[in-house]
Amino acid sequence: MKKSLSGLLACAALAWPFQASAADEAAPSLPGHYYLQGVMEVGSELLLKKDGKFEWMLSYGNTDEQASGEWRVAGDMVTLVAGNGGKEPQFRVFEESEMRIQKPAEAGAWVAIVGFPQLGPMAGVEVKFEAQSGKTATAVSVANGDAIVRMPASERWVRAGLRRQGSKADYQWLAVPPERAQERLAAFAVTDRQWLQGQAFQKLALRVVKGGLKVDDADNGLARGLYAKPAAKQ
Repeated sequence: MKKSLSGLLACAALAWPFQASAADEAAPSLPGHYYLQGVMEVGSELLLKKDGKFEWMLSYGNTDEQASGEWRVAGDMVTLVAGNGGKEPQFRVFEESEMRIQKPAEAGAWVAIVGFPQLGPMAGVEVKFEAQSGKTATAVSVANGDAIVRMPASERWVRAGLRRQGSKADYQWLAVPPERAQERLAAFAVTDRQWLQGQAFQKLALRVVKGGLKVDDADNGLARGLYAKPAAKQ
């Protein structure tokens, strides 16, 4: 006997819930705080936020790694995609009390030091030096935080523009204090220390399994570990 179209649709609707995977059904409950289990001498945490952002950290020995960005779910896979979420670092001029280098730059050189006071340098920052005459020069901070350009002795440094290397964002312009301009050496602090650390990975895939999330990468050292939420308190 031939079934009507409405009857077929009704049957399909009834069958649909049984076709959804367990991971799809669990997706709304995925957000939360996870802790790595089953890996000796390694501590790691994963926070999946309801707004689609994540924060991840791992610590072993004297090494600390971190990553943050966005997470997405497809079937039984959760993928962490590291990134800055469109944010750009913000900078300020070092206070004189924070300066550890007082010796002027060598003749003919202007030096911009980029980093976080008492923590360390920040590489990969594009610095645009501007003289009072309007003359400019650009350099990128290296591993020790220094960005150095050559300028004639007749030029006077008035301000510096900073942004991440490769960024299309506008420069953040900061006035160079007169005493720093005279010594041709100034320091600029990134306001968030997290920018000193690079991302530990670009992408990380985890599989939804019973009890939590398992790293789905045979070459990854954490492949045997399981990220699990703390047991609910009774």
